Amino acid sequence: MKNPNGNSDKIARQYMDRLVVEQRVLGAVTPDARVTFLGKSFSTPLMGAALSHLKEGMAGYAEGMRLANAACCIGMGDNETLGSCLATGASVIKIIKPYADREEIFSRIRFAEEHGALGVGMDSGHAIKSEAADFDTIVGCPMKLPTMEEIKEYIASTRLPFFLKDILSVQDAVIAKEIGAAGVIISHHHDLMHWACPPVYLLKEIRKAVGDDFLVIADGGIEDGFDAFKALAMGADMVCVGRALMPPYSSDGPEGIARTLNTMTDELKSMMYRTCAETVKDIDPSVIHEAWWL
Repeated sequence: MKNPNGNSDKIARQYMDRLVVEQRVLGAVTPDARVTFLGKSFSTPLMGAALSHLKEGMAGYAEGMRLANAACCIGMGDNETLGSCLATGASVIKIIKPYADREEIFSRIRFAEEHGALGVGMDSGHAIKSEAADFDTIVGCPMKLPTMEEIKEYIASTRLPFFLKDILSVQDAVIAKEIGAAGVIISHHHDLMHWACPPVYLLKEIRKAVGDDFLVIADGGIEDGFDAFKALAMGADMVCVGRALMPPYSSDGPEGIARTLNTMTDELKSMMYRTCAETVKDIDPSVIHEAWWL
């Protein structure tokens, strides 16, 4: 039976809450949270996480992102679901499961490319069961951990930027860059791996290893703009928000998502103001300290 102390969501939250920020307001100017990501301009570095099978509908989720002028990922779902999301005009990165049937993967890559997706990616570690040394079956579809050669084929098969998700080490981030990925999404996939390192904890080391010319997206447990500020300061280019958007979407639809993202962006900007960061790229990692006494 799983030890509740090994819950990776809880561990990540505990680490995030130990990060404190020093104030630097002398000379501060009005901050600008706009970013350029994959050649497009967005109002915020906050983006939608790769959610799936929302009862309110995935197209409404994508529409909320469009209303906020934010990028988003879309998780598991067929090509029809992706098509409905893209039809909203949202900027969508399609994250694909590591299906045992490789044609399932190529089919989704082709559809994403042909219908105007912003990028594609793969849940690189989601093939393995959470508590068993075996491959998983998700919604009736068998999974398989892809080989390195297979991942290279998937990357080479498309002109779209390709992201490897569920990366949780410097080693895998460096390999992802070496084999041609556009970037990585640092995540333990909502406690899929127990006792996992907090994604934010690894960001500085990963950024140092891959350099500034490789995209690093933080995913997991971002609850507000203050969390997002910490992740950006630690080295992320973009920050995914998932579960924090689900209640407002359930109650107020796409407008609830947009309103929540706008509020979180305002929280981020307040921290930028208080640390003399005029733009997201000006956020200084040295303002972050780990409060060992907490």
